[in-house]
Amino acid sequence: MNKTKIMLLAGGLTAVSACKSTQTDTTATGMTTENRTAAVSSAEKEFDYPDTKKVDQVDNYFGTQVADPYRWLETHTEEVDEWIEEQNEVTFGYLNDIAFRDKIKARLTEIWNYPKYGAPFKEGGKYYFFKNNGLQNQSVLYVQESLEDEPKVFFDPNKLSEDGTVALTAFNFSEDGKYVAYGTSSGGSDWNTYHLMDATTGKKLDDQVEWVKFSSPSWYKDGFFYSRYDAPTEGNKLANKNEYHKVYYHKVGTPQSQDKLVYEDKAHALRNFYGQTTDDERFLVLNVSEGASGANALYYKDLQDPKATIKPIVENFENEYNVVDNFGDKLLVMTNKNAPRYRLVLVDPKKPQEQNWKTVVPENQNVITNVSTAGGRVIVTYMKDAASQVVVYDQSGKQLTTVELPAIGTVSGFNGEKEDKEVFFTFTSFTYPPTIYRYDIPNNKVSLFRKTEVNVDTEAFETKQVFYTSVDGTKVPMFIVHKKGLELNGDNPTLLYGYGGFNVSLTPSFSISNMLWLENGGVYAMPNLRGGGEYGEAWHKAGMTPNKQNVFDDFITAAEYLISEGYTSSEKLAVSGGSNGGLLVGAFMTQRPELAKVALPAVGVMDMLRFHKFTIGWAWVPEYGSSEDEAQFKNLYTFSPLHNIKEGVKYPATLVKTADHDDRVVPAHSFKFISELQEKGAPGNPYLIRVDVRAGHGAGKPTSLLIQEYADTWAFVYKNMGVNPYPENQ
Repeated sequence: MNKTKIMLLAGGLTAVSACKSTQTDTTATGMTTENRTAAVSSAEKEFDYPDTKKVDQVDNYFGTQVADPYRWLETHTEEVDEWIEEQNEVTFGYLNDIAFRDKIKARLTEIWNYPKYGAPFKEGGKYYFFKNNGLQNQSVLYVQESLEDEPKVFFDPNKLSEDGTVALTAFNFSEDGKYVAYGTSSGGSDWNTYHLMDATTGKKLDDQVEWVKFSSPSWYKDGFFYSRYDAPTEGNKLANKNEYHKVYYHKVGTPQSQDKLVYEDKAHALRNFYGQTTDDERFLVLNVSEGASGANALYYKDLQDPKATIKPIVENFENEYNVVDNFGDKLLVMTNKNAPRYRLVLVDPKKPQEQNWKTVVPENQNVITNVSTAGGRVIVTYMKDAASQVVVYDQSGKQLTTVELPAIGTVSGFNGEKEDKEVFFTFTSFTYPPTIYRYDIPNNKVSLFRKTEVNVDTEAFETKQVFYTSVDGTKVPMFIVHKKGLELNGDNPTLLYGYGGFNVSLTPSFSISNMLWLENGGVYAMPNLRGGGEYGEAWHKAGMTPNKQNVFDDFITAAEYLISEGYTSSEKLAVSGGSNGGLLVGAFMTQRPELAKVALPAVGVMDMLRFHKFTIGWAWVPEYGSSEDEAQFKNLYTFSPLHNIKEGVKYPATLVKTADHDDRVVPAHSFKFISELQEKGAPGNPYLIRVDVRAGHGAGKPTSLLIQEYADTWAFVYKNMGVNPYPENQ
């Protein structure tokens, strides 16, 4: 396909009159109103939380009355901004008092400061690659005529803003290498603006395309296809529901007002259209989705035929179909249709019926995660027990060879053109920094291209994979990383990280932040929960509505395993996750609050009854269900973190993390959750929220903000576990 580079570089309210809670019933804890008041007073003496007002908002869901007293936090007003400032004042006041926090930040800065390279790729006969010198906020794109020539800066995103909060989000070169279309995002928002540059001179053109979301520029002749929404209403562009995605074509040198509308669907407001052209610009392919769980319809247009229109290949939303490339007038498609672990089929778009498909690479026991075509080869990356394997086929599907990898870990790359004789890939694992290899396609030879040197003794750690038994008897894999010779004494600080959703697979990868944790004796555990894609679509569906509780059970059981096997104890266990993983942590801490000492839910989906009302939240309904369906409401209500906080319960020390520009999972989820927790949670542990300003869901966050965030997070964890990683500070 026309390979767009999507950059995710790290190294995602009207108020009613206020009213006080006047509940007088006793709770399951047996606490009376008087005792609860005393408990809250005690908590207030320990942590002076802001006085978050409550409104008289109650919703009726199929006869169930559900209070929503913090509804006013859903919109962006001065009052909400003041509330954020007050919460941050409490949080950073707490963090500033942790004596070893600065030492953590200094060590993180020290080990973060190493050159980070991306794999080279060719465009217009030249080589390009990304590099971060160490502490640059954004990685810089370099160009060189050959691999032996001195690289020159081609594009430096650090010059887009003084504080590094404007990020490069996507870029794509025209077929002849003359132009490059690139996207930028401000403050971490999903909203993108596209720009154009003359790649031969480096001169920026006047072209500017706005209000782009969930898209990438895909070139055809002297312009590119892209997808956008209509401009949002002013005042709440970071929360408004995104509807009526449209595909446009922009011609170089013209204003956006003259862009041609290529496709829209006025009958389906909640469909997204992702357009890409094949490498030879023969076909425009549209992936059409109704949700974020992967299943899609597939449309196409033969661009060689001036009379052609966009036609369907597959019209239903039951399976996944992703076009890898075209072989002449046929499309090579990766699909899980009748193949939960995926297969490759050759499809004639003029005869799209399944009986006409030709299987090129059949499904096997491992999951296909990526397919590339280069040098006349089809390079297939598989996943076996969450680790990568690479197999090379010819275009007919005959297996030719396998690519030797240096260890158990994760590969990415192999991007190239049909005529390329070499491609590059990156290999990484928990204790293996990202290392770039060159693959000689005709000779099937792998050679080291660029090794990464870090200021950590990675040889001091070991990784093991265990399989534990979940509540219903399902075997779940988990990676565990720690120092060699670790004593299983039940007293090791342990971080349990998970996700479990949207067919996303967690595979071994290197984290410089985790190195700080490991070198100070910490244990890092990462289970491959149901809901992910580690074992194909069946594994995914086992964690989707109405089976979402399986994900939480898998995570809870992972914690119990770590405790029972002597790795840690409840007093030394922290649980962490972001986005869908933030929901995971929220469900964990509300269902089993006694099982962990620290909870770190980041940018989480916490209000399961209203998530679909904001930005792209409607796309998650296939994964979670909707409160507008009675049966699904009942299921959601059982685990929605916001609605399962109980008064008088002592929850883990909690640091909720979000950002004011997050328009993927709007920060209102976190705002409402922490407000409930601060009001109802029993004293003894801090319940705090850390709100990043001028940041979003995580993509494109500058290095300086990342280091500060991780320093704050680790300081919070150590503090609440009663551990000082640097005793000399005592």
